[in-house]
Amino acid sequence: MTAAADFQPETDAPETAGADENQTPAVDDDAATATDVTADADAAAPEESEPADDAPAGDAAETEQPSDETPAEESAPADVEVEVVEVDVVEVVEDSEVVAVEVIEVAEVVEDGEVVAVEVVDVVVEALPSADEPWGRVDEDGTVSVREADGWRVVGQYPDGSAEEALAYFERKYTDLASEVTLLEVRHRRGGASASDLRSTARTINGKLDGAAAVGDLASLVARVAALTETLAAESATEAVAAREAVDDAVKARTELVDKAEALAARDPRTVQWKQATAELNSLFDQWQSQQQNGPRLPKSTAQQLWKRFRDARATVDKHRRAFYAELDEAHKDVRDRKTRLVEKAEALAPKGEDGIPAYRELLDQWKTAGRAGKKVDDALWARFKAAGDALYGARIEREAADAEASREKIDLKRALLEEAKAVGDERDIAKARSILTGIQRRWDEIGRIFPRDTERSLDDELRRVENALRTREDADWKRNDPEQKARANDMTRQLTDAIQKLEDELEAAKKSGDKKAIANATDALEARRTWLKALGG
Repeated sequence: MTAAADFQPETDAPETAGADENQTPAVDDDAATATDVTADADAAAPEESEPADDAPAGDAAETEQPSDETPAEESAPADVEVEVVEVDVVEVVEDSEVVAVEVIEVAEVVEDGEVVAVEVVDVVVEALPSADEPWGRVDEDGTVSVREADGWRVVGQYPDGSAEEALAYFERKYTDLASEVTLLEVRHRRGGASASDLRSTARTINGKLDGAAAVGDLASLVARVAALTETLAAESATEAVAAREAVDDAVKARTELVDKAEALAARDPRTVQWKQATAELNSLFDQWQSQQQNGPRLPKSTAQQLWKRFRDARATVDKHRRAFYAELDEAHKDVRDRKTRLVEKAEALAPKGEDGIPAYRELLDQWKTAGRAGKKVDDALWARFKAAGDALYGARIEREAADAEASREKIDLKRALLEEAKAVGDERDIAKARSILTGIQRRWDEIGRIFPRDTERSLDDELRRVENALRTREDADWKRNDPEQKARANDMTRQLTDAIQKLEDELEAAKKSGDKKAIANATDALEARRTWLKALGG
C-alpha cells in the first residue's frame, strides 16, 4: 500500500496500464452521500400545535398558535460562522485496486455574511479488506458470500459479470455502510446533534448491518456502532436531565407571562390606559411565541393548560377594550352632535357682524364644556367654529381700522388740549386754575372717543394726572381755610398757652425749692407743650 499522498479518487485518477477497461466505477449510484444520511438522521416530526380556533376574535395575525420545536443546534458566534457544506466519500485506489475509503468533511468559514475561507474539517480513512484475507468469495454460479465469525453467509448473486465485478459490487455496499458509520462518528465528535437523534440513527444503521448484503468486516462496523450507542446512552441520560431542567424553566417563564396577562385582565377597565395596555399584552404574546418556537417542548397537558389561561386572559382584555371603545364611540357621537349644533349657531351669527360677538362668546363657553369627540372630528369642527368667530372679529377689526383712520384729527386735538392743561399747574390761583381745567375738560368731551383704545387710554391718563394734581391743591387749601378747623386750632392754641404758662410757674417754684425731680418733670412737660404749639403755628 502506497503513502496516503499518492491516493487519488477513482473518478479523478488516470487510467492505469493494464487495468480492465470494464472495471466498475469506484463510486456508483448506490453510494450513500453524507447529506442523505444526515438528513435522514436529523428529520424530526413537527409537533402538534395548540388549537388555533381558541385565539380571541379580532386578532387575525394571532389566531394560529405556533407549535413547539426542537431547539436548533448550537452554532458559532453571529459574526463568524463555520458551516459544514459538503461531506464526500471517495475511494482510495492503489495499483488499480480499491484499498480504502475516505470520508472528507469540508466547511465554509463565514464572516459578516461573506464566505472568507473554505477548509477541510476532518478526513477519516476506512481500510477495506485485503486480498490476503478476503472477506468475500464468489462461486461459479455467481453466488457471493461474506466471511463472518461463524462461517460464510450468502449475500446475493451476480450472474452477469466476472467474480471481480461481483465482489466489487458487494464491497461497494460495504463501503456505503462503512461511510454511514463513519459519518455518524463524525457527527458525534463534531457535536451539535442531540444524543437521542444520534441513537436513532445508530439504530437505523444497526438494522442495515443486520444481515447486510455486503462484503467486508461487518462485525467491526457492528462493534463500532455498539460502542458509540453505549456512549450515546450515557449522554442521553445527561441530556434528559438538562431537558427536564429546561422544561421546568420554560414552564416557569410561561407561567410568569400568564400571570402578567391575567393581572392585566383583572384591572378595572375604567382605569386602564388602553393604548399602553394593548402594547403590553402584544409584547407578552410575542414573548410567548418566541418561547414556544425557540424553547423546549412542554408536556402537552401543561402547555394546553397554560395556553388556555393565557388565551382567556387575552380574550378578557379584548372584551374590556372593545366595551371601552364602544362606550367611548357613543360618548364621542353625543359630543360630536352637540358641537355640530354649536358650529351651526356660530355660522348663523355671520350676518350680525361685530354685534354677534357676545353671542359667539357664549357659544365658545359651551364649546369648552362640551367634551371631546375624537381628534379628527374635533379638529374639523373647531376649524369651522373658529372660522365663524374669525368672521365676526374680522368685522370688528375692519370697523376699528376705520375708526382709527377717522381718529387721527381727534388725537391731534386732544394732544393740543394737554399742552394747554400744563398751565393749570403753573397757575397759583386755585380758583382760576380750576376754571382753566374745566374749560379744557369740556372741549375734551366734545371731541369724543378716539381709536385705537390704547391711544385713548394713554391720553386720558395724562389729563387725569393734571386733574389729580389740582384736586390735591384744592384739598390742602380747604383744610387751611376751613372755619371749623380754624376754631379747633385756636382753642387748642389757647389751651397749650395756658398749660405752658402754668408749667413755667411750676418750674420756677421747683427751682426755688431745689427739688430736682420736680424740675425735670416740669422741664419735660414744658418742652412737649411748646412743640405742640409750634406745630399749630402758635
